[in-house]
Amino acid sequence: MFKNAIYQLLPIIIMIILFIFSSQPYEEQNIKPAMNQWIPIEWLRPLAELIHITYHGQEVSVEAQGIDGVIEFFIRKSAHFGMFFLLMVTLWNALHQRWRLSFGKELLYALVITVGYAAFDEFHQSLTPNRTPYIGDVMIDTAGALTGVVLLSIFYKKFR
Repeated sequence: MFKNAIYQLLPIIIMIILFIFSSQPYEEQNIKPAMNQWIPIEWLRPLAELIHITYHGQEVSVEAQGIDGVIEFFIRKSAHFGMFFLLMVTLWNALHQRWRLSFGKELLYALVITVGYAAFDEFHQSLTPNRTPYIGDVMIDTAGALTGVVLLSIFYKKFR
């Protein structure tokens, strides 16, 4: 019983964490000062200098944002991917533990909820000062969710 309650709570906790983060202006989430103080990021310069991309109309490169800006960009986008991967997996598990639907339905419902929440998260971000919504972030979130679908499918086929 307690274990089942935990399974049901995990996706809700993840959604609350995501909601809190999308409520914060960028200035409250800026990790560059801590990175510069605690991490010797100069050793990443050769790798960071290889990166020249445009994301949401802004150049992501050492020249445009510095090493700490490039690293922060990838940390933030990896966090998007990872959090929505976790949301997908925990939602599937909650559905599986609670209703025991077919595997395909559980995956589909969890995916729809996860992608819907990703879209809601970007909308919610539009209401936050100094934050802008971007469909590219929803795509990264969806990629995290789809990675969850693929890995769950592999494990399901291997261990059923």
